[in-house]
Amino acid sequence: MAERLRTTLAPDGRTLAFAIWGDPAGFPIMALHGTPGSRLSRWPNEDVYTNLGVCLVTHDRAGYGQSTRRPGRVAADEADDVVVLADALGFEHFGVTGGSGGGPHALACAALRPDRVVRATCRVGVAPFGAPGLDRDAWLDGMDAENVKEFGWAEAGEETLVPELERAQREAEERVAVDPSSLLDGFELSESDRAQLARPEIAEVIRESTFESAVNGVWGWVDDDLAFTRPWGFDVSAIAIPVLVQYGLSDVLVPPRHGEWLAANIPGCVVKIDETAGHLGSDPEREIAEEAAWLREGVPPPGSREPAP
Repeated sequence: MAERLRTTLAPDGRTLAFAIWGDPAGFPIMALHGTPGSRLSRWPNEDVYTNLGVCLVTHDRAGYGQSTRRPGRVAADEADDVVVLADALGFEHFGVTGGSGGGPHALACAALRPDRVVRATCRVGVAPFGAPGLDRDAWLDGMDAENVKEFGWAEAGEETLVPELERAQREAEERVAVDPSSLLDGFELSESDRAQLARPEIAEVIRESTFESAVNGVWGWVDDDLAFTRPWGFDVSAIAIPVLVQYGLSDVLVPPRHGEWLAANIPGCVVKIDETAGHLGSDPEREIAEEAAWLREGVPPPGSREPAP
């Protein structure tokens, strides 16, 4: 049975809230949610994880849900929290996956804790903003106008960003209470992403996570957005463990330019490009199984591009 809420303390006294899904004795995978999100961001049919022999651990990243805020954090700081959770659960080695805004945080774990992380996945993750990453025009190229507007708030600073995200959160909660598939109304999404939002399983998770993510305020969302305007605190060129980079060509939330940059700059990475999918993938249960095979055994997903020998 799932454990939907457990907590532990970081060395600095912050509370870290987490959940456990699937087989408690299975291969441990630390899954890092996107922006915004919460520990409830997962596939709701827990049997999928159990049948794969996976122990999936999700957590409220700092400032989200029931986890204490860490003001001024950068992507690199997530590696500390992931190791605290792994230690609390007795995991010596584990896989890490992060999607969207969780992508840079998964890469931080790969770069900074190769002694603990065996493999990592970055799914539709953002690239670094500014040198050595993408310049502003390239970073925003192909991005939906709503996300471009949000990034502008982050560039303007916390005083501008906080009230705008508080308003955005209120509006999102109002929409989701009526129809979870309307979460991203106002975005010019691909047909693929619209189809994913219409899935009842996705609706269930949106309904739970949208409210839980900001139960104590929008601070996690604020700090993520600010962190994406700053250096990450590590260089992806330093990553020495196997990494899978996945992205979709119809993604307008994190456009393909980001995936292309990551694929070109993470040493020896395996790359999986979905030519029709957008931000939300196309077949969640198949993709979960493929990711489990990658993180546990190093089996690249079908159709992926492996590094040159």
